[in-house]
Amino acid sequence: MTSVQPYLTFNGTCEEAFNFYRSVFGGDFAYAGKFKDMPPSGEFSISDADKEKIMHISLPIGNTVLMASDTVEGCGNPVTFGDNFSVSINAESEEEATRIFNGLSAGGKVTMPLNKTFWGALFGMFTDKFGINWMVNYDYEQK
Repeated sequence: MTSVQPYLTFNGTCEEAFNFYRSVFGGDFAYAGKFKDMPPSGEFSISDADKEKIMHISLPIGNTVLMASDTVEGCGNPVTFGDNFSVSINAESEEEATRIFNGLSAGGKVTMPLNKTFWGALFGMFTDKFGINWMVNYDYEQK
């Protein structure tokens, strides 16, 4: 079943915020990775200061997974507090991810084209024509 999850964006305080959320909700992080953990890429470079920032973190809370990252220069949009969130769609198939991505991004602004990633997923980001930020993901190794 396709799932919809909230995705938050921070300006260097993601790790602190998620440690706080975990202290309130309990549980363990399903994933926590920093930008220094990314394989080298010719697309953009990460400054030494940004390498310790959170690239992606997820905290299961009931039937939802709260996800987030820090923003770094050259990767994604700058943080504007109040609109520093996205709706994350986890599709059941590559075809569904492509259909949803193409449908919702029509007339909007694609910030990361839908492509295969180093973490084993098909992933893309965009802002729709109504100003809502979206992420579409399909994990090739479904659990």
